[in-house]
Amino acid sequence: MRKMLIHGARAALRSLMQTQTLLGHWLRGLLARAHKNTVVVALAAKLARIVWAVLRSGQTFELRTASAAG
Repeated sequence: MRKMLIHGARAALRSLMQTQTLLGHWLRGLLARAHKNTVVVALAAKLARIVWAVLRSGQTFELRTASAAG
């Protein structure tokens, strides 16, 4: 499971970084401070937490834009 999450995070990293979402903003900031492989593992961990929360709550996940949050 861990390997699959990391492969998925590596595949999604470029497109997520280019979005104007909270996740994209977080990724750009993290990439400015850390190595790309560290960012990939951090994204995989975040995706795992999102999956767990969605499965536990039964609600759908909505990716919010950065302007909608604050």
